[in-house]
Amino acid sequence: MRSFAIIGLSSFGHYLAKYLSEMGHRVMAIDKDQERIERVKQFVDRAVIADATDKETLDSLGLGELDIIVVSLGDQIDASILVTLYLRELKVNQIIAKALTEDHGKVLDIVGATRVIFPERDEAHRLATTMESDYLIDTIPLGDGMSIIEIATPEKFVGKSLGDLDLRNKYGVLVLVVKELVPDKVVMIPTATQVLKDSDILLILGKDEDLGKIKKMK
Repeated sequence: MRSFAIIGLSSFGHYLAKYLSEMGHRVMAIDKDQERIERVKQFVDRAVIADATDKETLDSLGLGELDIIVVSLGDQIDASILVTLYLRELKVNQIIAKALTEDHGKVLDIVGATRVIFPERDEAHRLATTMESDYLIDTIPLGDGMSIIEIATPEKFVGKSLGDLDLRNKYGVLVLVVKELVPDKVVMIPTATQVLKDSDILLILGKDEDLGKIKKMK
């Protein structure tokens, strides 16, 4: 079990606090809006009405004892930068800060964010990639031009074994997991004898350019 503080309870911060709590972690929620605090009190360990741009207030909350602090102040760019700076001065080890623009992200990085995230941009990109394919369900970027895609079995693959398809040699990709829905079973690192059904879901690892060939199948 890890400990988190979420500063700023806009939609992103609210749901992040909720999901972390449901996963069994300890969560402190901080916002100066009482109504937002009331909405999260039922599922977080501690809900605090406070102005996080006040350094003394931040210091009094003991945030340095927590594993990760997330700064999610919506469109309050100046406030998010100031809070991130204060957290670094208070020697918080891990600070994840939400950015709205590339320039905003650069400043957050300079003032001390351990990691900068762009939820709106990244979710839009993930949605765009799923919309370009008849089969694609999700994409997990790994960096350096590599990704894992979650994809429904393309019609061309149905009824064929992985050995027959020979995806590694033909496309340069590797099938990591076959999630069978009928029967309900997960096959890790499937063998060449695995025959694919139209109800199967595949997790495939490869270079983005190679995975693109799989995603564009009709």
